[in-house]
Amino acid sequence: MTQALYRKWRPLAWDEVVSQEHVIQTLKNAVTGERVAHAYLFSGPRGTGKTTAARLLAKAVNCLNEDKAKRPCNECAHCLAVNESRFMDLIEIDAASNTSVEDVRDLRDKINFSPSQGTYKVYIIDEVHMLSTAAFNALLKTLEEPPPHAIFILATTEIHKIPATALSRCQRHEFRRFPLSEITRRLELICKEEKLKAEPEALTMIARQSAGGMRDAISLLDQLASTGDHITLELAQTVLGTAASQSVIGLVQAVIEKEPAHGLEEIQRALDGGADARSLARQVVEYLRGLMLIQLGNGDQVEATADARKQMTAHAKSLPTAEVLRMMRFFNAAATDTRGGWQPSLGLELAFAEMLETPQPVQIVTVAQGAQERKPEAAAAPRPEAAPRRVAPPPQTSPARSVPPVSPDPAPAAESRPEAGNAPAVVPLQKIASAWKQISGAIKSQNPNLAALINSAKLVDVQADVLVLGFSSDILLDKFNKPEHTQLTEQVLSETLGEALRVQPVVAGSKNALPANVKPDSMVAAALQNGGEIVDIQ
Repeated sequence: MTQALYRKWRPLAWDEVVSQEHVIQTLKNAVTGERVAHAYLFSGPRGTGKTTAARLLAKAVNCLNEDKAKRPCNECAHCLAVNESRFMDLIEIDAASNTSVEDVRDLRDKINFSPSQGTYKVYIIDEVHMLSTAAFNALLKTLEEPPPHAIFILATTEIHKIPATALSRCQRHEFRRFPLSEITRRLELICKEEKLKAEPEALTMIARQSAGGMRDAISLLDQLASTGDHITLELAQTVLGTAASQSVIGLVQAVIEKEPAHGLEEIQRALDGGADARSLARQVVEYLRGLMLIQLGNGDQVEATADARKQMTAHAKSLPTAEVLRMMRFFNAAATDTRGGWQPSLGLELAFAEMLETPQPVQIVTVAQGAQERKPEAAAAPRPEAAPRRVAPPPQTSPARSVPPVSPDPAPAAESRPEAGNAPAVVPLQKIASAWKQISGAIKSQNPNLAALINSAKLVDVQADVLVLGFSSDILLDKFNKPEHTQLTEQVLSETLGEALRVQPVVAGSKNALPANVKPDSMVAAALQNGGEIVDIQ
């Protein structure tokens, strides 16, 4: 039986491992300096060399070469035994098939036996995240204090599923995806040694399809080599179920020219030609990513031929960046959506149709200090059925006070007092903030509950003689907005600061909260009630 290419071309020495220097150098130094840990955890995407590095480490610690810097030598009996998968002290366990407590107990019982051939017994537990919680708990003590002759190497693609108790007992190394250029270079080397004829464009497509996994790329090359033909770009597209680049270009062109019929024909033509719907969506996203990079001035990061780059530059000039980002979101959703199995083209067709729809304009409101403006595209008058936003009534002040109360009706108030935004603050906000601890302490001596409410509030603004306090919710505002609370707060403010200040509580910090200087019955408030959004405050 022919050996798979990815097994045949598995690295046998440290120097053959590429793009993982941050891990390999650490392991080499550990072997050379005799500082090998008792437990390692290798994590990262599939096909990035986790098991390969584990086997190299197992081979290095059992190598018979006297020069530690040359381990593994691939010449001694132990190295050759590991290469031929007959080294008895290298135990590889698939955690996906051995998930129970009984399997861990069996491992724990056998680990105390001395090595049969080498110096160390090395246990490689692949996909260790598949172990049950009980199995992990049974392994913890052994993982923390294994016998002197045992080394654990755990490998996983889902590090977030590993319990923290296990993570803390291991030396952790993160493996990264391989760059496209490194995968392509490796594929070219394999083709040269295996005497395979392949077009550079086909190898680039294979590298892209592997999504950064070297093993996936070599497996795809092995699959294409099995056809017995010259590996061309067309053959790769047919076997791998990817769409021709012309279909992607035609689809983007249809969006630019607003031609729905042409775009749907391109989708159908690609699928009829054997393309996979999700692969086509991924290719569209990759093409759009190239357009985005060109628009943002990073065109040198786009890996494409000269003709393709020319076409992408033309499309990048024809589409606004906002439209490119919108297209990427729609087609990325189609690439990851698994619900359209009964109709494979549905996700693509929906993404294309949504792109042709004109986006609804966002209502923009600009709030200026002392005056409220509404841009032409802002919301119209509030709908009759819209529920009015809850606004706290102004606090009632004592009749004996010389400071007039805040009127809930903005029309009479405009006649009796100046606009808050135009009148200077009687006390700077910074001065109030500096004395706030003293104010809170004075209130606490008389009403501890009120002091707790005061401490949860934020100093929003001072408008003339009105101090605006922001509360995070309506519940806290209601608790504070009582006559006895407001009167006591205003009394302490007056005694501490030497100026008469009124207190106006508002809800601040929530998504739909009105800014402190926006009137509840103003056009800005009406726009916010109808779905508008504040994007700037001047």
